[in-house]
Amino acid sequence: MALRTSIRDIMLKKFFNGILALFATSTVAAQSEPIKVLFVGNSYTHMNNMPKMFDKIATDAGMDVIVEKCAQSGASFQVHSQRPELYEAIKKRKWDYVILQGYSRELTFEPNHIDTATVPFINKLTDSIYQNNACTNVLFYMTWGYEEGFLEREETDTYLKMATRIEEGYRYLGDRYNLPVVPVGMVWKQVKMEKCLDLYAPDRAHPSKTGSYLIASTFFESIFGVEQEKGVGIVKERHAGKVREAVHTVVAEKREYYKLDRAHIKLDTENDDDKLIVNYDISFPEAKSITWTFEEGKTREGNAGTYEFAKRENYKIRVDVVTACGDTRTYYRQVNFISPKRRRRKERD
Repeated sequence: MALRTSIRDIMLKKFFNGILALFATSTVAAQSEPIKVLFVGNSYTHMNNMPKMFDKIATDAGMDVIVEKCAQSGASFQVHSQRPELYEAIKKRKWDYVILQGYSRELTFEPNHIDTATVPFINKLTDSIYQNNACTNVLFYMTWGYEEGFLEREETDTYLKMATRIEEGYRYLGDRYNLPVVPVGMVWKQVKMEKCLDLYAPDRAHPSKTGSYLIASTFFESIFGVEQEKGVGIVKERHAGKVREAVHTVVAEKREYYKLDRAHIKLDTENDDDKLIVNYDISFPEAKSITWTFEEGKTREGNAGTYEFAKRENYKIRVDVVTACGDTRTYYRQVNFISPKRRRRKERD
C-alpha cells in the first residue's frame, strides 16, 4: 500500500529539519527557544516515568527542554490513532520532536502485514503531527524482545528472534517513511548479551529502572548527538556508566544506519605555534542557507570549508541555518587554542 503523496512529500522535506544540538568540550548548543519533545507510547514509555529521566539528563547537560508524554498502557498504533487525548497533546505545542512507540509485537510481522495492520494508523498520527507543525521531527522508538521471547509464535519464541523481528519492523517503518529510528532495542541487546545488567522488571518484559534509564540515555544521544558524560543520580553510577558505554557504542556507530545523521556538524582544528585553522563541515540537506561566523564580521556561506583565525585565541563559532521550513536555527561551537606548553604536557600525559 503506497504512502499518500502528501504525507510522503512532507516527510521527505521535514525529516531533514532535525535540530540535533552541537557540542564542544563541555559546551552545549545555544537555542533561542526550548526544545519541545513529546513521547507517545504505552507502558514501555511511561514506566518509571522515563520521559522525566530524559528531561533530567538533558537539563543536566545544559539543554533547555520541555518534555511531555501521552502514553496508555498496552496501546498499539491503532489504539493511539483512536485516542482523543493524544490529538489534544499534539495540538498543545509546536513540537520539535514527537516520538512514536507502538505495541512491540505488532512490529514482529512481515512488511505486508505491517502495511495493512499498522501503517494506516501511523498515517493518521503523522497527518495530525504535521498539520500541527510541518517542521516537527518524528522519531520511531524501537523497543526490545521479552526475556524469553513471545512463545505463542515460532518466529518470536526466543529473545533473539523477537528482538530481531522488532528491529526489522522498526527499520522497515524508518525506510518507508524516511524517518529516524532510535535504536533502544539494539542498545538493550548489547547490554543483555554482555550480561552486565538486568534491564527487566519482574514480569521480564517491561523495563526496570535501569532499563528506563537506558531508554532515556539512548534518546538523549540520538537527539542531541553527544555522549552523556556522567550519571545524574537516576541509577547507581557503576550501572549508569555501563549503560552510557553501550548507548554510545550503538548510536555513534549506527547513526547513518538508523538515519540519525542528517544534521551533524564536524570541526577539525589545526593548532600549532603559528596559526589556528579549522576545517568545518555540516550535514544539513535541503537547508536554504548556511552562514558561519568565525570572528567579528568574518562570515562564510556554505556547508564546508577551511578558515584561519587572525589570532591564537579561543573562539566561539556561530552557525545560522535557514531550514527547508524557512525557520532559522542558530548553533554555537567552541574552538580553543592550545599553547605549545599545554600541548607538550598533553603529549607527555
